[in-house]
Amino acid sequence: MFISRRKCLPACLVLVLLWGCARETPDSSGPGEAVTSETDTVEEVREGERRLVAGAIIRAESERRAQAEPGGYRGAAAPADNTVSLVTRAAAGGAEVDTGLAAADRPSGPVAPPAVRYPDAGRAGSDLSRLRAPAEPVNRENYAHFDDNGIFRAAEIPVSTFSVDVDTGSYSLVRRILTGGQVPPRDAVRTEELVNYFDYDYPAPDSRDAPFSVTTEMGPAPWDAHARLLHIGIRGYEQDRAGMPPANLVFLVDVSGSMRSHDKLDLLKSSLKMLARQMRPRDRIAIAVYAGASGLVLESTPGSDSRRILAAIDQLSAGGRTHGAAGIRLAYAVARENFVPGGINRVLLATDGDFNVGTVNVEALRDLVAAERETGVTLTTLGFGRGNYNDHLMEQLADIGNGNYAYIDTLAEARKVLVEQMAGTLQTIASDVKIQVEFNPAVVAEYRLIGYENRVLAREDFNNDRVDAGDIGAGHTVTALYEIRLHGDPGLRIDPLRYGERDGRRLSFAPPRRPEVAEVAFLRLRYKLPGHARSRLIEQPVRRAQGHDHPGYNSDRFRFAAAVAAFGQMLRGGEHLGGMQWQDILELAASARGSDRGGYRGEFLHLVERAGALPHQYSRHDPYD
Repeated sequence: MFISRRKCLPACLVLVLLWGCARETPDSSGPGEAVTSETDTVEEVREGERRLVAGAIIRAESERRAQAEPGGYRGAAAPADNTVSLVTRAAAGGAEVDTGLAAADRPSGPVAPPAVRYPDAGRAGSDLSRLRAPAEPVNRENYAHFDDNGIFRAAEIPVSTFSVDVDTGSYSLVRRILTGGQVPPRDAVRTEELVNYFDYDYPAPDSRDAPFSVTTEMGPAPWDAHARLLHIGIRGYEQDRAGMPPANLVFLVDVSGSMRSHDKLDLLKSSLKMLARQMRPRDRIAIAVYAGASGLVLESTPGSDSRRILAAIDQLSAGGRTHGAAGIRLAYAVARENFVPGGINRVLLATDGDFNVGTVNVEALRDLVAAERETGVTLTTLGFGRGNYNDHLMEQLADIGNGNYAYIDTLAEARKVLVEQMAGTLQTIASDVKIQVEFNPAVVAEYRLIGYENRVLAREDFNNDRVDAGDIGAGHTVTALYEIRLHGDPGLRIDPLRYGERDGRRLSFAPPRRPEVAEVAFLRLRYKLPGHARSRLIEQPVRRAQGHDHPGYNSDRFRFAAAVAAFGQMLRGGEHLGGMQWQDILELAASARGSDRGGYRGEFLHLVERAGALPHQYSRHDPYD
């Protein structure tokens, strides 16, 4: 006779209870003696029975789920009669076992084992509080830790060297977290990516002999009346879509189970469709996927065959575990097979970065991508989703792959990255771009680079063409800000060295006879043209006459960049911002909003307001410390 597992469960519980009652019969004992069985006390036996009952229910429910869906429960709707909770309060000595299967509350990811709740858990003297289920879902987002740049005396360390960064992923991540009413983790905030999210309308280069122009400006730091900001701006030459070289693109799409969410695979598919519609007949698109296994969904196809490309995107669905390394190898192989000499050859990796099968070591993935970039195929990473997002890995892979990194949280962001800035996203106009600033110690007492903490290079790396650095795409702008203090300014942060001597003489720097025309710093930029192994050099001085002593005299680009830099520093604790408050940042940004094409600066004003409305611990100290 066949008996279902569900009908058998109550009978099993009764047998367990009868067995437990038999074991609980007390032996004859004198007063004050412990009541024991052969090896267990009565309390230990009761505790064991409770765990047996809970375990039996958990195993039975796990087996039922596995039988219903061999691939594992993923939140699909279940029949109404399966949504009841299994309550065994009396059988488990007061424990309530809740399978958590209410249809309206099912999570979209794998369901954790049912929680065992005890009514007396957490009371004074109770040892069962450790069994309580966590109140909040576990957040497994991964960000690389870094500390803010320090302050340096120009007399001791006059040279600052770093790689450019055109990534913008940190800004849209911060926007998503703030919009959700939460405090961004400090390590999610990379100030240079916030600043570089915006266009500052720098002058375009005069010709393509040099792929970008360089603009400098100085003015008062808005958070310190005794400090100044040195603003450095770079702009690559513009390239319209028609003039771009042929593109050989491979979309590498994560279709693992972790991508089953409206803000992941659904948004990803809509984003890729936007880019696919921009393709020309001479462009080619292939689509590779990876989950438990990797495969080619669409072989390299002319951009004019939009119906076939869009149909391939539509059929993408999520399921299985993430075998990212195999997918990356496949995508690079497809890109090499269809390589276009002199064209754009790029893999676009779209994922939440949750690599959990195959090569998951970051160093191994870095080595894989670094080896593939030597073939001339670059890598762009597009991040999606929340909860398990791996920002650390996504940023690193793009940097090593000579590409750029963007986080897509809305369709508007997808349009900005893949349509409005398509040329900059796809076409590299200068590679291994490095900036070196030598400060004049006769004029500058102290300096601090704002942001670029994970882009700092050794001084000797500047002239070493084998050292990898950032790349600039067509139309991209890069902005860097230094906070500096001149000799004679009050409030210097570092005392001079007592024993700063050279050849028996105390180090000294005579002030210039005409301070207004003195060089504050000397700026050097080193870059390679695409496909070239040797770098080129641009040099120009920064003179004090380029600065202003009153903030109202500085350009909108200077003041807005300063506001965004203050915003990023405030999110990271505001250590260097003195008494500056959220309202000060808001007013500064509003005064420099300008024409605001696209409305991105207006959106920034709303983000500042949201940040200012969060709890007070947000403004100065990291709530996660």
